Amino acid sequence: MKARMTNPAMVLPDAMTAIQSLYKATSKGGVPQETLELVHLRASQINGCSACVDAGGKSGRKAGVSEEKLWAVAAWREAPYFSDAERTALELAETMTRLSDRSGEAVPDELWDRVADHYDEQQLAALILWIATTNFFNRLNTAIKEPAGVTWG
Repeated sequence: MKARMTNPAMVLPDAMTAIQSLYKATSKGGVPQETLELVHLRASQINGCSACVDAGGKSGRKAGVSEEKLWAVAAWREAPYFSDAERTALELAETMTRLSDRSGEAVPDELWDRVADHYDEQQLAALILWIATTNFFNRLNTAIKEPAGVTWG
């Protein structure tokens, strides 16, 4: 398989610089890297981004996410492997990714309160930016039909 074009973030080098800065900032936000990898993988699954699902599995493994969690992330509600903090982060990722599926608030107060029970303001900022960035990349990659297994420079 071949992508329709070079990834737009690679075509416009200033964009990649900005994205790399965003990654650095979110990684310093105090959210465990395992949690960031789980929410990245879950949002990417929902969006059908093969490149990000593939990369998410690999980076999750590298960050120390267990095989059980990686295999079960799509069914996290029924799987016993996730902490309460991870569960709220995964629910936030799903909710932020499926904005148009909601008839009420995009992120309900009840969910926000549960997430805020586990993460402080800096961590919430990092988590929200990470989920948004994942959705950003999912949209780029699905538009250009980026195949799984690609690495970006």
